[in-house]
Amino acid sequence: MSPGFKTTMHREEMRQLILEAAKSIFLEKGFQGASLRSIADRIGYSAGNIYLYFKDKDEIFHALHEEGFRRLFGMMQPLFHVSDPMERLVAMGRVYMEFALNNKELYDLMFIMEAPIESGFDKQKWEMGDRTLGLLKQILTECSEKGHFRDMDVEYLSFMIWSGMHGMCALYCRGRCIVYEHTREEELLKQGVEYFIRMIRSF
Repeated sequence: MSPGFKTTMHREEMRQLILEAAKSIFLEKGFQGASLRSIADRIGYSAGNIYLYFKDKDEIFHALHEEGFRRLFGMMQPLFHVSDPMERLVAMGRVYMEFALNNKELYDLMFIMEAPIESGFDKQKWEMGDRTLGLLKQILTECSEKGHFRDMDVEYLSFMIWSGMHGMCALYCRGRCIVYEHTREEELLKQGVEYFIRMIRSF
């Protein structure tokens, strides 16, 4: 193993260590409450040395955000082979739900937490998130061409579908489903998504 490979591997390990520490700090204190020093303290690293990997906490948050969307997009890639666009749309919704179920903290960071994306949207900077939304719009366009969603604009329709799915997943991830005392939270989300799918199919 060459020294260069070892150095690259060490840098990647340190980068991942910083990202994991940052994720926990962001979830505990919010984006505004986090600092490079608090992240460095979590891993016993000097704040100054973090600059060797990230220029500021915005860049750290962006890296976590992109990592989450790469994971979500990767889960959706097998769906590209589903020929029927409506079935692909349904499968996409279920994958989105499974992602939230299995990655509650990451989902919170990607979709719920107040973050620097609010200061302006740059498609190149937030590439993976934009690609994932683009996939939804593409599927809806294909559905429309097959006779579904007549007289519905894809922009508005994609927003309605995304916000519907997000609303259920966000309630689950933030523990708000507990108000349904006689239903398990996970079951509530799963059945809620199936009801939502039935509604979408009726359009």
